[in-house]
Amino acid sequence: QVQLVESGGGLVQAGGSLRLSCVASGRTLSSITMGWLRQAPGKEREFVARFGRSGGTTYYADSVKGRFTISRDNAKNTVYLQMNTLKPEDTAIYYCAASESAIVRWAYWGQGTQVTVSS
Repeated sequence: QVQLVESGGGLVQAGGSLRLSCVASGRTLSSITMGWLRQAPGKEREFVARFGRSGGTTYYADSVKGRFTISRDNAKNTVYLQMNTLKPEDTAIYYCAASESAIVRWAYWGQGTQVTVSS
């Protein structure tokens, strides 16, 4: 079992920055694939960013590429999402997720943290 707890959401003006954190417990980061997804009002949940299986590679949705950065601190068992140049369309609930399988299937989810970007 993996437990995930996000923090760091909030209200920010367009062009601003936020950093989200996700603390994992129950497994070490080296044994799972970690990622971030988001769900905007009235829309389906969508992929934002994740690590590759080994943790050395990162993947991003086209909509956030160049603005968001996923990183990790293995000593703290924590994954981060640095979000810069935020846009109103980034407004969503952001979820941290974990996959145990070689093919990424998000089996574990955090409770979500709200990010609101005002124009």
